[in-house]
Amino acid sequence: MMQEQIQTALSNLEKREAIKILYAVESGSRAWGFASINSDWDVRFIYVHQKDWYLSIDNKRDSIEIMLPDDLDLSGWELRKALNLFRKSNPPFMEWLNSPIVYLEEPFVVNQLRDAAVDYFNPKSCLYHYLSMAAGNFKEYLKMDLVKTKKYFYVLRPVLACMWIEQTNTMAPTEFHVLFESAELDEKLQMEIQKLLARKMSGTELGEEPKIDLLNNFLEEKIEYYTEYLKHFKIKQQVGTDRLNQIFRSTLIEFEGKI
Repeated sequence: MMQEQIQTALSNLEKREAIKILYAVESGSRAWGFASINSDWDVRFIYVHQKDWYLSIDNKRDSIEIMLPDDLDLSGWELRKALNLFRKSNPPFMEWLNSPIVYLEEPFVVNQLRDAAVDYFNPKSCLYHYLSMAAGNFKEYLKMDLVKTKKYFYVLRPVLACMWIEQTNTMAPTEFHVLFESAELDEKLQMEIQKLLARKMSGTELGEEPKIDLLNNFLEEKIEYYTEYLKHFKIKQQVGTDRLNQIFRSTLIEFEGKI
């Protein structure tokens, strides 16, 4: 079973690197809910070292990336790096906290982060992230007469995330189906997206096909709308680091001697 293989890989990584993995989740298409049978396993995690590792003037590696057999992609951030990104409302990290597929979780740390996410969520930075993703993928993959059909999801999801943030002023859910079902879309548009989703999840190879004008028009309209929308969006004042410093220190104390 793949979940057991992933947990074994994480345990081996802890021993090899002398770290404590605090949180490990699935990212990418499997977490989004539209994986095909040959999708990679994109495991993302945060970890901490022993306290003495931090008591040094040396610059040290703050991330780990490793590719294993069976398309298992492991990538993690050291806790201090993760907290600095969290302070800036880093959208991938915010998504990790809401991933529906969790392989490992230390509630002492993760519950504090989820509580803090309400204060550190910055709608403008997240809107910029999703808009940039949508616009970039649209320009690269969907502007031609023949398009890579599966790439529609890599534009649809960030566009729907922008719609969620505009409507709720909260972080967009990780799962595509939640974003899709919450959006007020035209019935024909809904049916077109549902057909594509069913094909992708059935394992059908979505290669190059004629572009879908209905989807292209919708996506282009939304990208233009949010480009203008963000020009007038007020910046949220950045929250200080006191709370995150406390999470960092308490985590070092909590796991001292357990690594």
